[in-house]
Amino acid sequence: MSPMNERVTYNMKEIKRLYIVQLVQEKRMTGSEACNHLDLTLRQVRRLIAKYREKGAEGLMHGNRGRSAHNRLDEGMRVKIQGLAQEEYKDYNDSHFTEELVEEYGFKVSRSTVRRIRRGMGQKSPRKHRTPRHRSSRERKEKAGMMLQADGSRHEWLEGRGPWLTLVGYIDDATSEVLGAVFREEEDALGYFLGLKDICLGTGIPAAVYADRHTIFQSPTQATIEQELAGEQPKSQFGRLLDELGIQLIAAQSPQAKDYDSYCTSFARSGKYFASNIWRRLDSFCPMRLVGASGPGGSNR
Repeated sequence: MSPMNERVTYNMKEIKRLYIVQLVQEKRMTGSEACNHLDLTLRQVRRLIAKYREKGAEGLMHGNRGRSAHNRLDEGMRVKIQGLAQEEYKDYNDSHFTEELVEEYGFKVSRSTVRRIRRGMGQKSPRKHRTPRHRSSRERKEKAGMMLQADGSRHEWLEGRGPWLTLVGYIDDATSEVLGAVFREEEDALGYFLGLKDICLGTGIPAAVYADRHTIFQSPTQATIEQELAGEQPKSQFGRLLDELGIQLIAAQSPQAKDYDSYCTSFARSGKYFASNIWRRLDSFCPMRLVGASGPGGSNR
């Protein structure tokens, strides 16, 4: 096929450029107007017009048309990278893999190129494992009974012999001893009442209880004007009970709890710690308690 018959395709930018230059040639548009439409200087527009007069439409094509990009990746290198990505470097993230390619194999590739190759293979970059943030440890309370942490943990405690149960109870902050734990169908105030009753009768009245902002511990009722003026907050039934017993309630995310919130995540923010610790300590505070049990009644023997 002769060059005259070769099919030439233009992108939208080139089509617009050709159209504007033709308008200038036909004196239907001024050079200044062409500058505004093409975002070029008058000198650049005049050069385009000169090229158009000399070579026609082809004179307005980009100079690199038909040429390979100077930074085009060699096909052999691409295949090599794909092979490495599938085998020994499959667990490397994009950044680390790129570093290895540069340092170990001398490949001059960018992370974006490596990323395109891996995504084209359907391979995602493994997540970076961030170093856990250091948390300074809070000193535990000096003596048992100074503060108890309260929460509930829903779990398949009966191991398939019955319904899921919620174990509600307390852990002594000083000794990590599980106290007053009882099994309930759901986390409720009665479970905490029963547990606290066992503690008060068995080991004595604690000085404080740390708990989350569940409505069992914190009343959802809006404070009255009188209460606001007196600086008081509505209290739940559990809160009133603690007042009567002289026990301080430390609510999560309250000013009084600022020294505890970041450390008491085992209760205030997650029941996982409670569940795992109860599994380890279950035998110590209720030997054989769950053997043969199929419900909350049998579990609380």
